[in-house]
Order: sequence, then C-alpha cells, then structure tokens
Amino acid sequence: MTQLVWLRRDLRLADNPALYHAAKAGPFIAVYVLDDESPKHHAYGGASRWWLHHSLTSLAKSLEAKGSRLILRRGEAVAELTKLAAETGATTIHANCHYEPWWLNAKRKLAKSLDLRLHHGNYLMVPGSITTGTGGQYKIYTPFSRAVRAEFPPRDELPAPESLAAPASWPASDALASWNLLPSKPDWAGGMRDFWQVGEDAAHARLEAWEADVDGYDDKRNLPSVDKVSRLSPHLHFGEISPIQIWHRFKDRQSEGWRTYEGELIWRDYSQNAILQFPAYATQNYRADFDRFPWRDPANDPAAARDFKAWKEGRTGYPIVDAGMRQLWQTGWMHNRVRMITASFLIKHLLIDWREGEKWFWDTLCDADYASNATNWQWTAGTGVDSNMFSRIMAPLSQSEKFDAARYIRTYVPELKGIDEPYVHDPEEFGRRPAGYPRKIVPHKAARERALAALKTIKQG
Repeated sequence: MTQLVWLRRDLRLADNPALYHAAKAGPFIAVYVLDDESPKHHAYGGASRWWLHHSLTSLAKSLEAKGSRLILRRGEAVAELTKLAAETGATTIHANCHYEPWWLNAKRKLAKSLDLRLHHGNYLMVPGSITTGTGGQYKIYTPFSRAVRAEFPPRDELPAPESLAAPASWPASDALASWNLLPSKPDWAGGMRDFWQVGEDAAHARLEAWEADVDGYDDKRNLPSVDKVSRLSPHLHFGEISPIQIWHRFKDRQSEGWRTYEGELIWRDYSQNAILQFPAYATQNYRADFDRFPWRDPANDPAAARDFKAWKEGRTGYPIVDAGMRQLWQTGWMHNRVRMITASFLIKHLLIDWREGEKWFWDTLCDADYASNATNWQWTAGTGVDSNMFSRIMAPLSQSEKFDAARYIRTYVPELKGIDEPYVHDPEEFGRRPAGYPRKIVPHKAARERALAALKTIKQG
C-alpha cells in the first residue's frame, strides 16, 4: 500500500525519520504543501520563500536520484493531503513533528481521518519531554539546558535510504515555478544568490567549512568583522541538516567553542519548549505589565513611522545598526551579535514595539523561525518568560568598538568605507560624517532616558 510522507521544514534525505521509516515500510509519495492559509500572518515571508524555492529544487533532484519524486501541492494542508490520499489510495501519512500552533491544529485534524504516524526529527530532544522534578515544563533556559545535557546523548543519526521504492503511479504535481516564490519585479535577491548555496549538500558543505572554526566559536562568535559563526541557521530552519547530525559530528570535542555552540542548539529546543507552553508567543507579551507600555506606533505617529523606516533601511546614523540592517536586506541574514544590537535599538532607542521588529525579521530573514524569532525578540524586549531586563539598554556605539565591527561596517555601509578606526564607529561624533550618511535619528543619552522614563510608567501603573 502506498504511503504519503508529508514534508515541511525537513527538506533532506539523511536523518529524516519520517522518510526513513516510510521507506522501510514500502513505496511512498513525498509531498510538500505550500500552505499560506493555516499560518495566517506567519505565512512565509519574502526571504524564506526565496530559500524554499531553491531548497525544494535541491530536494526534488535528490529524490529523483534515488528513484522517487517530490509532489507539490498548494492550499490548506489538511485539505490537500486528504485529497491526495483519496487520489492515491494512501491511508498512512508519515510526518515529522512540528510545533507551531497551526501545525498542531493540522495534526489533530489529519489524525481524525488518516493513519498519521509522527516522528521526531528536527530537535535534539523531543519538545516537551524535558521536565522539571515535579513533572512541569521549564520556563528558564539555564536549568532547561542543564536538564537537556543530563539526558544526552540524543538519539542516533539515521542514514539516507540507498534507494526508494516508487508507487505504481504518480499523482499530479504543481510546477514549482507556478508558485512564484522568487522575486521578479524587482528581483531583489542578487545579494542572497551571491551569499548562499541552498540544499542538503550545501548544508553539509557549510558544516565541513566551519569545522575548522568550531573550537574558536566561544571567542569569535561576537565579532562580526571576523565572521566565524556557523551560518547554519537557514539550513537548520528548513531541515536541510538536523541538529542531531551536527551534535554527532562534534560530540567528542572538548572545547569551549563547541560547548557554546551546543548551547545554541539547545536554545532552539528551548524555543520550541516556549511555544508549546505559550502558542501565541510571537504576538503576545508574556509579561502582562508590558501591555501598558507606551510604545510609539508607526501606524499613527508620523515621527515613529519615519524612525521605523530609517531602521528598516539602515539609515539611523548608528553605523553598527545600519550595517546590520543592510546586511539583512542584502543577504537575508544577520550576524547574531548585530541582531541583538539592532533589535535593542528598535525597542529601546526608538520605543517601537518588538512585534514590529518580529514582523520585519519574519519577512527578511532566510532563517525566520516562529519559535526562535519570537523568543529572541521577547528576550531583548524584556517581555518574555526568560528575558533580559528592559533597563539593560545596549549602547550601539560602544558595542561596535568593543566587538571590532569596523570592517563589517565598511562592508555593508559603503558611505563609510574610507573612514579609519575609531572614527568609523561614530563618524558624527568625530566630525567625520560623510555628506551622504545620515545624522543620528536620536541621541543615545536622550534615547536611554526616554526608554527608562517609559518603563517607569508601567511600574507606577
């Protein structure tokens, strides 16, 4: 009997439990459904859609090399899968678990009419399985991390099938080009094409390239000019590589660099743990007192709208912020240290709601992940279940100099490419601001005072 394998953010052959177990059972049909209806406001953004096109292209070629195919359908996932099951006579669907609220809803609906066999494939440990001594869920990262490490090793890595049995006949499939995932009017993806290789083979090539740097990750991860981070996040997000594969590759390393990166993989698990407990984490403050915070609203305040536009375009007059925002637009990615700086700037210097930033990152990041994006924004804003205090306000100019961002700034802010250190970190202060580069849209001291005054209003309330 033909089975279905429902693929989502698990676009790989190796260490793919759903595909592995279906292949052992017999012929199957691998299907990807482009569902823009179920996620609602969290349907894929532009950068993710660009990546998805190339990832599906790569996966289709890999399946064909094994004697199989990738079937593409578009529409509400449960309806399309139910229709496909009726067309093919399949009664069993294999899928890896996903924990976004819309996928949990889809799981419940599918299980009512079909034999839905779920597998755990995208995280180190099964989300929700790491519990406190009283059986509850962890809310704070540090004890969660300790508990995860106490449960290691994670499951074994699964091999890619050597060949795949084809069904007696193939159902109709959409043409990928008909989905119009690639930008054309205009084509803004040139920088992304230059920056990235996409697909399962590209993910493993990136892992190979980064292996020489993993032991130095602890020291160098905060230096955007050095750029010794893994850049595996989009590959992990789309499941072109699994964290299990990365963990087993480096498990015998004794370096602080590997231990720090292992902690980043555990943070991915922690973020899933957060959305299991708080499904609306990307749209609602965990700390209810922040519901009274006097955010400046770009929709109703022209000054806030101008500031928000300057932030998105990398025209704030703060070089490290502008470099990060331009890197994001150009490549669909941003260095992690700079993500924290740019997010803090929007929230605390500009007093614009973190959810506006979450939405912008959702549209422009290749690795935009519902759980991780929300968890990181709420951490920076001080609104989350485990978060930095709002009163800890990053000073972007001193952060730039502390973390040696000069070359990074010159790369992404060409107006400043001829300015030496230390002036490049704050050209306006040193009288070196080029005519084409904007003045600071808000002074740091004034922004800090305004943010702390706003914080007092909710504490007094």
